[in-house]
Amino acid sequence: MTQSTRARPDRGAHPPVSDLERSMRSRREKLERLRERGIEAFDYGYARTHRAQDAAAAFEAAEAAGTLAERGQGEEVRVGGRLIAFRSHGKSAFADLEDGSGRIQVYFRKNQVGEQAFEDLDLLDLGDWIGARGRLFRTRMGEVTVQVADWTLLTKALRPLPLGKTELDAATGRRVTHSGFADTEARYRQRYADLAVNPEVREVFRARSRVVATARSVLDAHGFLEVETPVLQPLYGGATARPFVTHHRSLDRQLYLRIADELYLKRLIVGGFERVYEVSKDFRNEGLSRFHNPEFTMLEFYQAFADYHDMMDLVEELVSEVAASVAGARTVTYQGERISLAPPFKRIRLVEALGQALGDDPLELEDDELRARAQALRIPDIERAGRGKLIDKLFDVLVQKDLRSPTFVLDHPRELSPLAKAKRGDARLTERFELFVLGTEIANAFSELNDPLDQRARFEDQARLAAGGDEEAHRVDEDYIRALEYGMPPTGGVGVGIDRLTMLLTDQPSIRDVILFPILRPE
Repeated sequence: MTQSTRARPDRGAHPPVSDLERSMRSRREKLERLRERGIEAFDYGYARTHRAQDAAAAFEAAEAAGTLAERGQGEEVRVGGRLIAFRSHGKSAFADLEDGSGRIQVYFRKNQVGEQAFEDLDLLDLGDWIGARGRLFRTRMGEVTVQVADWTLLTKALRPLPLGKTELDAATGRRVTHSGFADTEARYRQRYADLAVNPEVREVFRARSRVVATARSVLDAHGFLEVETPVLQPLYGGATARPFVTHHRSLDRQLYLRIADELYLKRLIVGGFERVYEVSKDFRNEGLSRFHNPEFTMLEFYQAFADYHDMMDLVEELVSEVAASVAGARTVTYQGERISLAPPFKRIRLVEALGQALGDDPLELEDDELRARAQALRIPDIERAGRGKLIDKLFDVLVQKDLRSPTFVLDHPRELSPLAKAKRGDARLTERFELFVLGTEIANAFSELNDPLDQRARFEDQARLAAGGDEEAHRVDEDYIRALEYGMPPTGGVGVGIDRLTMLLTDQPSIRDVILFPILRPE
């Protein structure tokens, strides 16, 4: 019998080539052809005279003033940007260049740029960076355009950007590019590509910069001094959180990434600086969520001769001014819900609000009863939680979600606030507030504890919780106690979450949308 001629798989065959691999291979081949023609594919610079937006504005100003040259041409410009669209028409071609200010159309004519330069356009790909020199004019479609006299390749892109489809908007006559980068996690991982193809994402981070700049200007106007404190600390403190641990080889000692700036900033108050602030990166070894990233940005500020009432007034002013600067108004819309950030903010007491939800005064309930209530609500991670944390978790579930308009929650239990002064008239509580907006904590503040004996006792209470298995409990900081023994004046202190405030003001659903390079699970 003859051998079957039915096709068999070739065991030595290569796997199929993906579109991405094919595109990258094509770009490499074009790179080689560019080099064969003596064209520098990765240039050193470009003497740009105008950004895209400025070039268009200059033409429109000249047009309005009636100073355009013959045939309606404007001044000569040199623009540079990323090639994001290309439309060939035989002996001419249109392209869109995008820089940090926006985009501008450029027009190539074979008899204008020369036959070779026009032929070299075939070696360009979307994503390449080019410079173009030429006079401005307005096309029959009404678009301000550069009529290119000569062009220069600045950078050859060897990987294709996830650019989307470009369409002409019939109503406005403008071309609109729809993003081809729809995978949210891929956008976080490749933020550089996300920024390149989604101009609206760049606007979020410009807004974030304005959040920080405006907060600084408010504090500067009140006489605060910006300072820097250690990121690597021999003992973490200032909050209840698990730290990241590292090791210093030369000193052979364990160090921690800071979880807060508080204790160092208050050391500066002891030292004689009466008003200080820091915009800092803090690190907490905790889970990921819409509102939590292990690396985040805090604004902390401390004022001598002040208490938490003074800090509430200052926080109202700061949040309101930041909103006006970033959102253009003190009323904002977040995920479809409209709220006012204009002072004054609502003020409620934690124990009273939680008592109404529980039907009992939480300060009168025993620890076992608090734990039973939490278990009934299926609140996780309460087996080793102390009294203060149980109250905090019950508040989170029963009250916090309903705090929609800006609300100061006042007077937290002593066990929950080891760095705050006792409440005047009720030593079971502390002079502390948290600011909540749309159910999310934005700020936290104290009348700062300045009694070193009371502080030691609070630290020792926390140490006992740590010994019982509470990994987030505060440690005893002997050097900080020593600083308090030298004497710290009455002080008010505040921490504001920059990431969460930016989320609110830019209408972003996740903290990852306002952090340029968020922490993610491995690919």
